[in-house]
Formats: sequence, structure tokens, C-alpha cells
Amino acid sequence: MTTTATAHLTTHDTTRIDDLRIGSVRPLITPALLEEKLPVGEAAQALVESSRKAISKVLNGQDDRLLVIVGPCSIHDHDLALDYARQLKVQADALAQDLLVVMRVYFEKPRTTVGWKGYINDPHMDGSFAINEGVEMARRLLLDILDVGLPAATEFLDLLSPQFISELVSWGAIGARTTESQSHRQLASGLSCPVGFKNGTDGGIKVATDAILAAQGKHAFMGMTKMGQAAIFETRGNQDCHVILRGGKEPNYSAAHVDAACALLKAAGLREQVMIDVSHANSSKQHARQITVAQDVASQIAAGDKRITGMMIESHLCEGRQDIVPGQALQYGVSVTDACISMPQTVPVLEQLAAAVRARRAK
Repeated sequence: MTTTATAHLTTHDTTRIDDLRIGSVRPLITPALLEEKLPVGEAAQALVESSRKAISKVLNGQDDRLLVIVGPCSIHDHDLALDYARQLKVQADALAQDLLVVMRVYFEKPRTTVGWKGYINDPHMDGSFAINEGVEMARRLLLDILDVGLPAATEFLDLLSPQFISELVSWGAIGARTTESQSHRQLASGLSCPVGFKNGTDGGIKVATDAILAAQGKHAFMGMTKMGQAAIFETRGNQDCHVILRGGKEPNYSAAHVDAACALLKAAGLREQVMIDVSHANSSKQHARQITVAQDVASQIAAGDKRITGMMIESHLCEGRQDIVPGQALQYGVSVTDACISMPQTVPVLEQLAAAVRARRAK
């Protein structure tokens, strides 16, 4: 009787209630297999380790340089990204006394409705969603950028993809749409790199301060190991987290906005410091205005404001943006997501920021 009942339960048809909206399920390579195929070398490992420590010192007031996260809105081509990295490396070396430059290498794009979700999700930009290729291409690019000698920054959007690339990342961001997400706060608490939380899309700072406090704590949550097994992760907490001002209903990069943000941080018992994203709502989605915003922030730094510890800039080889059109070749070095300033426009901005740091240091 028991055997019959058990057999009945094991063959019960659940297709009427399970996976009704799943079109297909495909195998995913494990992070461990990808790491075996594309291992990190000693030099790259040393660069990640040293750059994370340097970023932490800036965030904790032990290094008076300005942390600058600069690069394309999103990565869509390996060779373009390497071309940009080589040009940025020249500037990073020239300004190393005043700026700690980290290349923005964003593989995942949050979409308000629909659209291209990025290099990992759809590397061929044709709706084929070759995610196994995407994680391999992303890891290969990070290794190549590290070989150039530049540390890399990325946004952590998907909760599983960090297992494929996170040990190669020196600084991470949690975006405005996910700063309030408990899952992303838990993720940040276990990440090995410093993490910046953007203010909410409405401009609210409290969600970011709450996120920092949450990420500093210990958490337990379900995830995937590098061997591809489901597991429970227990984190130690991340003490290297900070706020990124990216604007909201209005820009929030002015001295008054920095004061207001730091007052909230102080009230929460957190270090009074901000990174300012000169793109997004702070430039009213007008890419060229990043230059004007950067000038304003540079003047605050030059006047002696030590609470501004970082800057974020969307920059590509060439100015502007372009649409992805099937069958149509893309323009070289132009963003396929948010519009960026060009490298020739970026260099004077970096030089101005370096001069501002020198002026602050002389106060």
C-alpha cells in the first residue's frame, strides 16, 4: 500500500502549475570551469589586490587622491574596450600622483522596460542570448585590461554573474534601481571589493545610507558556488562601501547637495564622503554636460572639500551614442547605450580634476 502511494506521488503531473512561462532551460558553464580555462595570472592578481587596498585607503581618508571611475557606459566590443584601456592607461600613469583611475567596464545594463541587456546577456547583440559566450568574453576582457595595467570597475546587477568575474574587479557599483534591493545589499556584504551604492532614481539618499549599513552587516543567503552547486553563503560584511550621487528628479552634485548627503551619512554614523557621478541625472542625460558638472565638482575640491572622494564619468573613444540596427555596421568607438564624451574630451577633465586635488592638498 505504501509503495503504491509513493509511486503515485513521484509520478504526479505538475506541468499544469510549474514553469508555465519558461520557454526553455539551457545548460550554464560553471564558474570553476571558466576559471580553469581563463585563469588569473600572478601580475593580474597583484594588481587587483593592490588597487583594492588603494581604493580602500581613499575611502577611509588615508590617501588624498581622487578615485575616478571612467569609461564606456557599457562594453559591447572587446577590441574597442582594449583600445580605450590603452589610451586611458597613459592618462592614469601621468596623473597617478593625484588621481586613482579605474576603468569602467560595465557588462550588464538595467532596462526600464526592454532593450539590450549587455555584453554578458547578449554578447552578439542579436537576441541570441549566448550567455555562456558572454561570461567567457567578459572574463577574457577583464584579464586583458588587467594586462594593460588598469584596474577595472563594474556594476553588479545579476546575482549569479559575479561568480564568473568578481575576483578580477577592483571596485563595484550597485545601481540606482537595485540599491534598495535586499539581495544586492546581501551580495555587497560578501563582495571582496569596495562597493558604491547609488542614490535612488528619485534622488533619495537614505536608501543608499541604509544600503551601506546593511552591507556592513553579516548575512546568510542562497546562491551558487563556483562549482555550480546551490549553497548557503554566510558573509562577513563589507566595510568599504560608500554613496554615489547620481542625481534624481534634479541634479545633486552642488555643494549644498554634498552637505545634505553628508549630514545624512553622519546621522547614520557613517563616514562623510561621496562619489559624484557626473552623468545620468546629474547631467540631465546630456552627455556633454558632464564636462560642466565636472568643472563644478573640481571647484569644490579645489576649495578644500575633502568629503568628495570619487568621481564617475561616462567616456568612450568617440562622442555620442548609436542604436543597434540589425544588418547595419556600428560606428567605431561610439556607445550603444548612454551617450558618452570622447577620449579627447575626457583628458582635459582628468587634468582639471588632478589640478583640483593638488589645490586641495595645498590648503
